[in-house]
Amino acid sequence: MRIALVAGVILLLGGASWFAYRWYVRPTTLTIAVGSLDGEAGRLVSAVAGKFAQSKAPVRLNMVQTAGPVESAAAFAAGKVDLAVVRGDVGDLSQAQAVVVLAHAVVLLVAPPGAAISDVTELKRATIGVIGAETNQKLIKVLTDEYDLTRTGVTFKPIAPAEARKALDTKEVRAILVVMPLTEKYLSLLRGIFPHTARTGPVMIAVESAGAIAEKEGAYESFDVPKGTLRGSPPIPADDLTTLRTKFYLVAQKKLGNDVIGDLAQSIMNARRDLLAELPALSQIATPDTDAGAYIPVHPGAAAFYDGTRESFLDQWGNAIFLAPMIAGALASVLAAAWKFLRSPETKARQEALDALYALGPRIRHAGSVAELEEIEREIDQVLRVQRSQPVDDEKAERAVTAVNVAAHRLENLIHDRRIHLASQQPAPAGS
Repeated sequence: MRIALVAGVILLLGGASWFAYRWYVRPTTLTIAVGSLDGEAGRLVSAVAGKFAQSKAPVRLNMVQTAGPVESAAAFAAGKVDLAVVRGDVGDLSQAQAVVVLAHAVVLLVAPPGAAISDVTELKRATIGVIGAETNQKLIKVLTDEYDLTRTGVTFKPIAPAEARKALDTKEVRAILVVMPLTEKYLSLLRGIFPHTARTGPVMIAVESAGAIAEKEGAYESFDVPKGTLRGSPPIPADDLTTLRTKFYLVAQKKLGNDVIGDLAQSIMNARRDLLAELPALSQIATPDTDAGAYIPVHPGAAAFYDGTRESFLDQWGNAIFLAPMIAGALASVLAAAWKFLRSPETKARQEALDALYALGPRIRHAGSVAELEEIEREIDQVLRVQRSQPVDDEKAERAVTAVNVAAHRLENLIHDRRIHLASQQPAPAGS
């Protein structure tokens, strides 16, 4: 039974340790809202999520598809998802903390070839077609307020990408406003909207007040589109062009733990490295602004990863690992003392019974009356009664019982001899 008990305890401890290990290393699944006008954001996040599963990363992503950044930001603000891909100037991001910057989106105002417009201030009584108008509502307001476009008769009209070329050809719109990353895929789509020849091409319109706008609106920053970005020869734009830029973020809820988000940031960077060759768009993934005054503050877990200050397992649990055996030992001592204090005197071990019997020998030898001897006999009977109630299940126990009986027999002899001695000490009756 002892072997079975020890084996059971070992199996129990081993099972508990395995369960604790599996619980500690289990992957955490996070829901992420993602959507874009062309579905590109969903494809990239899906590829990253697949890489997480393939590499057994400590986090997993459960995608929630949305129509675009507006809907993603709304789902995030409502607390329906843990993460979201959002644009910095769209939606309520008061509870958002940045994990990574996924891409930079540049504000481009482009007019057909031959347009005599170089800056937003030169737009008068013009209709501007806006691709993704719902997403760009804040941008439209910012430009309208900065340049007082309402007074100059400028209006904005929502337009689908597939209808942009036709709207330009029919003079329905005078220019196109689009916010997009400066990647070859999107630049190629933009070139396809405008007619061009070997000598002429689209006209890019500057936002010269970009710096002033960025000072007032933290979601934007001033940015210079490099010369020749849209076309190399002749270059379009002909020189660096000032405009606005915003960012696409992966944001997390503030309530998410630092370890989870630190693992997420690390897993994203690892996936970026592994997928970059097949998905060049991932090259835009970057570290968010870690300054205290950032427009969207970085999550502390992500900041610890980027700063190299993440705590290891021993850093987090070292004190507990060190103190746990000491605390367990102290508790065991307290419990043992409490058990010894509370248990009944009748449950003495046989060794204790022998000690108790041996201690009665001197008392018998010095007993001064028959009453004392009778009290000692009752104590012996009590010890034997308790020992008789205990099981005898092995040879060692049988030897202990024999020793107790031998000791009791010896004490009976001593009591008999002491009675004779006490009787001899009593004075003879008178007249004998």
